[in-house]
Amino acid sequence: MKTKNDDQNGFRRRTVHNLMILDESGSMQSIKSATIQGFNEVVQTVRGVEKQFPEQEHFISLVTFNGLGIKTKLFAKKVKTLEELDESSYHPDSLTPLYDAIGFSVNKLRAALDGAENCSVLVTILTDGEENASREFSGAEIKALVKELKKRGWTFTYIGANHDVEKIALSLSITNTLKFQATEQDVKRAFDDDRDARIAYCKSIRGGGPFQRDYFKKPEPRDPQ
Repeated sequence: MKTKNDDQNGFRRRTVHNLMILDESGSMQSIKSATIQGFNEVVQTVRGVEKQFPEQEHFISLVTFNGLGIKTKLFAKKVKTLEELDESSYHPDSLTPLYDAIGFSVNKLRAALDGAENCSVLVTILTDGEENASREFSGAEIKALVKELKKRGWTFTYIGANHDVEKIALSLSITNTLKFQATEQDVKRAFDDDRDARIAYCKSIRGGGPFQRDYFKKPEPRDPQ
C-alpha cells in the first residue's frame, strides 16, 4: 500500500508551507496596489512550482499586521484553491507590531505542524518600517524563536524598506534579506526577486535538504573559458 511518503518520479514527497507575514500599517498605503499585485504573483509562482515539482504539495498562510490587530487572512490553504487578494481584503492603517506578528504567526504554524514529516517551511516577512507597537513579544524572544526553528530546517527571509533592513533582520537571526524602496516600481522588483528565489528554494528542497543562506543572492557569472 502506498503512503503519503512514497516517492514520485524518483523524488520524495514533501509538503511545503509558505508563510507570508505582511505589514498592513499605515505607511504601506502608498504601495497598497503593488503589494496586493505582488502577493497575487507569489500565489501564481507557488502554483507554478507545484506543477513543476509534482512531488511537492504547497500551502500558503498569510498574516497581516498593524496596530489595530494581527489578522490571519489565510492559514495552511492549498495553493490550488486560493483566490487572489484584492482591495477589499488589505487595508493599511496604524502602527507596526512586527515582533507580535512574527511570534503569533510562527508559533501558530509550528503548533499546526507538530509531528509532521517531510515538511519544509519558508517564512517571508515584508515590512516598510521598524517595530513600534508590539506588546507580547520582544526582539530577543523572536530571535530565540527564529534560531530554534532554523535548527529544524525552517527558512526565514526579511524584505524591508525605509529602515536598516540588514541590521534589523540580523538582530532577529535572519540573514536572508532584500531591500526595496517604498515605490510601486520597486515593490514590483522586490516581488520579482522573491519569485526567482522562491523557485530556487523549491529546487533546493527537492532532495530533502534545507536552503537557508544567500536566498536572494544572484549566481555569479562564470569566467569565459
